[in-house]
Formats: sequence, C-alpha cells, structure tokens
Amino acid sequence: MIRLIGSENAGVGLPQAMDLLRNGGSAIAAVEIAIRAVEANADDHSVGLGGYPNILGQVELDAGIMDGRDRTSGAVAALKGYLHPISLARLVMERLPHVFLVGEGAARFAREMEAEAGELLTEPAREVWARRLEQDLAPRKLKEVTDLPDLWRWVEIATDPQRTHGTVNVIARDAQGHICAGVSTSGWAWKYPGRVGDSPIAGAGFYADDRYGAAACTGTGEMAIRAATAHSVIFAMQMGATLLEAGTRAMADLNDLGGRYLAGMNFVAMDRDGNHAGFSSYENATYAHMDASMDAPELLPRTYVAIKQRWERQSSLGNRQ
Repeated sequence: MIRLIGSENAGVGLPQAMDLLRNGGSAIAAVEIAIRAVEANADDHSVGLGGYPNILGQVELDAGIMDGRDRTSGAVAALKGYLHPISLARLVMERLPHVFLVGEGAARFAREMEAEAGELLTEPAREVWARRLEQDLAPRKLKEVTDLPDLWRWVEIATDPQRTHGTVNVIARDAQGHICAGVSTSGWAWKYPGRVGDSPIAGAGFYADDRYGAAACTGTGEMAIRAATAHSVIFAMQMGATLLEAGTRAMADLNDLGGRYLAGMNFVAMDRDGNHAGFSSYENATYAHMDASMDAPELLPRTYVAIKQRWERQSSLGNRQ
C-alpha cells in the first residue's frame, strides 16, 4: 500500500508526492518532492525560504534523508544561500561516499551540483528577528550584533521554547513496499551560528529501515539527539513492540533526560506494513496523512504522551546602550 505521512505543515506537498507514487515513483522521490514544496513556502518560518534566522540574522538550513532499502543516508547542515537542502541531502546520499556535509563544504557541493541558489531571509522573518533582539539590545546596536564578544549570552536571552521546533518531516511507502524518511528545517530561531539540531542526524531526527519501519521528529532537536529518538522507535519495533508501544516508549524515554532546556517533542512513525501514527508531548496535536484513495491529505490526532519540560536561563543582561 502506498502511503504518505508527515508533520502538519507537510500537507502542502503531499498531493504532488502522492501523484508521483501513483505513477510508480519511488519513496525517495516522493519524500523529496513533498519537502521541496514546504521549503518553497515563505509563510512557513521553520523551513527553507522564510525560515527564522540565527542570532546574526542569517538563515541556516539543515536536512536529512534515509533510504529504507539499505539505510543509505545523506544530510547537510548550516547551509546558507540554497533553497532546497532536502535535494542536496539526497545528492550527498547518491553522489558521495559520505553521509553528512556542513557549512562551506555543503555550500561548495551545492555549487558543484548546480543547486538552486537564492536569498532565504524574507522581510517578515527579518522583522520578527529584529523586534526580538531589540527587546534586549538597543536598536543602534543591532547592526553591531556580529561583533558582540559575548554572543552566547544573547542567544540564551533570546531563546524561546516555542521557537525551538517547527521543521517538516515526511515518510513515504511506495508500491514496492520501500520506505523513506526525510526532514528539513531552518532550525531553532535566533540560534548560535553553526548550531545543528536533530533534523539532519540519522537516528536522531529520522530513520528508515524497510525491515521494521521509519520515524521522523520535530521538536527540540537537542533532546532527540541525546535520546536517539527516531532510532529508538525503530529499535523497539525490531524488538517486537507494536507501533503504538514503540512510539510511546520513545517519547517516555525523554523523561529521563536532565539539563536546563527540555521542551516539546513530536514525531511520526510508520511500520513496514504502512500502519502509521503520530506522537506528541502537546495535547491536541495532529499529523498529515494521505493514501492513494484520497484527493487531499487529512489531519489525524497524535497520541499524546506527557513529558517534563524545563526552561532555565542562567544569565541575565540588561538593555545594552
């Protein structure tokens, strides 16, 4: 059975991806085309064009993809100036002996692949960034933010648990029963330059294995990295757990994390037969689903699993003059 699931914002790309699957396209191609639609949506401030920038006002993009047939994977992170990191992640998987490229290396590879370049920072996103920094940083100092000797402190002050997540993820199952998972994000708003979350990290933000299933996360990436959340779901199914049991266990495992920054988590998951579910630490959360019989995606409720949350800033700075 061909099927697509993803984060709620993935809905804009699922119909085109389903058309591809109906015509015999691969799960990999379906994941890429669905995520590209979200990356091009300037109204989505957690992914691609229009994504919220880092603390310096620069948009940095991360993406990763995994082929469930043999668990080959590709990823890019801290990529600037290119519109579709998911496509570049796929090219890393298919063209290089590596899995993961970052920063200038990722940008160089993008140039070699003749990837589509473009300005990622939109005026609405820039205005939100400027307003947030001006709450603590005098307006005339905003232009000097790149020269701050204690940038890390400003990241801590500006951080907002409601803007540590977002992201788009998609899992596809094609007519041959192959599964693929992919994730793309502009990451934590106002993050420290070079910060990489779970989205491009296989096993943390995404994982796919035809033998058992696939999972993909959105939420506070640092938590998913520490708990290897996406892989935890698949490993639990490998050990005999049902999809519901596996997802619930992986979510509950986050409760054993310590540290000052614990916020929300969401993920979607599919088993090898195409059964699917969503999980969230937020009540009333939903995920997108589409199969071959549907003209448009539907939103389905996620299983709610409460996890502890904590947000403890250490430093406090007054308004700089």
